[in-house]
Amino acid sequence: MATANIPVRTEGQTTCNHHKGRQLDLYCEKCQEPICPKCISTIHKTHPMCELSEVTPQKKQDIRNFIDRTEQNDLVQIGKYITSTDTLLKDNDNIFDKLAHEFKMQTQKLKQDLDTLRDETLTIYQNMKDDNIKLIQKYKQELENLNRQIKHQIQKCKTTLQQGSHIEIYDTKCEIDSQIHIPVKPTLDTVSFNPNNTPKGHLVQALGKVTTSGQGHTSTDHKWSVSLADGQQQPSSQQQSEDKGKKAVARKTLLTETKVVEEWKSPCGIWSICPTTDDQAWTKSGNILTLLDRKGTVIQTVTHEAYINDISLSPKTHRLWACDNQNNILELVSGQLTQQFTTKTDPYSICITAKNHVIVVMSGNVSKYTTQGQMVLTTMAAGTGKPLVCTPYMITECPVTNNVALIDHSDEDDGGDGNQHVVVMDTDFQELFVYRGDIPSPCKQSPQTGGEPFNPNGIVYDSQGSLIIGDFTNKNVLILSKDGKGFRILHTDSDWVGAVGVGRDDLLWTCLGGNVIKMLQYYKM
Repeated sequence: MATANIPVRTEGQTTCNHHKGRQLDLYCEKCQEPICPKCISTIHKTHPMCELSEVTPQKKQDIRNFIDRTEQNDLVQIGKYITSTDTLLKDNDNIFDKLAHEFKMQTQKLKQDLDTLRDETLTIYQNMKDDNIKLIQKYKQELENLNRQIKHQIQKCKTTLQQGSHIEIYDTKCEIDSQIHIPVKPTLDTVSFNPNNTPKGHLVQALGKVTTSGQGHTSTDHKWSVSLADGQQQPSSQQQSEDKGKKAVARKTLLTETKVVEEWKSPCGIWSICPTTDDQAWTKSGNILTLLDRKGTVIQTVTHEAYINDISLSPKTHRLWACDNQNNILELVSGQLTQQFTTKTDPYSICITAKNHVIVVMSGNVSKYTTQGQMVLTTMAAGTGKPLVCTPYMITECPVTNNVALIDHSDEDDGGDGNQHVVVMDTDFQELFVYRGDIPSPCKQSPQTGGEPFNPNGIVYDSQGSLIIGDFTNKNVLILSKDGKGFRILHTDSDWVGAVGVGRDDLLWTCLGGNVIKMLQYYKM
């Protein structure tokens, strides 16, 4: 067997690295490598061996199996993917052309003051359409490149079978053992337009509601505050003033009782979860990332060399980011986690913001970086005094206000008081308010709300700016309004609550007991 001081045999090399000039005519069955006759009495002494030509039939069969399997399965599947991109391009044109036509017809019913708003919306359509075309064309190019690579590999295999030596056949078999990685299908921007058939009042209401998703596009719908009650509530003048300049969202109303729309046991453990815009979700457990659909079927897995601490999905690029226990900040590129930069200490949690910054939670501080690793902001204060956070655990960004909420376990060893809580900060990491698990008296009367100390374990904002918290020991899923004054228990379970994530239409992915997913609907549709 080769040692650290002796180079590994190169492809096609017929002589022994250990005994120069000796031909590799034998095969060590224990070490599974070609050897020379002199190796029998030295490096591979007492090992079972045979003539190299004796293993050739099996290697040939392995190569034939690879050719058959790849031609019948992988190439056929890739061909279907390539064909589907043409359909995607055609459907993309049809969808946006139809939407543009409906939008123009609606504007004809309005006065000249609507022209500016119409042009802005059509620009959004065109930009999203162009973005989708780029994504689809890039996806198609990746598939075509993979298709050419595999065909070249198969042709090489065929040539080796016909003309190759024993060594060439052996090397070719080793080369085809690597797994073929199919490019991930892109997540396209989506948009819908609902015309207002009775145009009265505000011009935006008369025009209709435009709802978009993807690439940071925002809705032109009117701004409403989130109420944690069932009644209708219009924003006050103070609320309108405070919300000026923030993203516009259509107000939703909470259901009287939360519905469990899906429930299944995950094939893998789940300690972090990031739902996508197409009813799928990335999860992490140990050093493995798993992409699941809303029924729990595994779509893709990615294995990393180190333990993954946390994951976050970029709201702008829709790419998955992660941090590991080797101080690496990584981005998922072409099916592999690629290092973007490193931190000085172990990153506990990560959050990619709407402005494409990377917020990293570390021991005693929270820092904001660019995607290239340049520090923008940190909570680590110079001098003495109690830090803003003592034992930070997990962080999330509000899509409405861009505030961030962070779980602080507040360990006494880190200078905390031992009382776990959630701190909400603005974009400059200035504290806005702290939630310590206080439950209003009507909720306390319920026997199912628990009575253990507050233990937040999962945290995420929804599209309304409301904060969802998973209370581990009390087995509750809580919701707070963005100002921290509105409160409700959305769900109480028989098992502990772990990771939480908000998907399309604010469908809440809730992990219970580490591997059971319940998908909760808590807003009226």
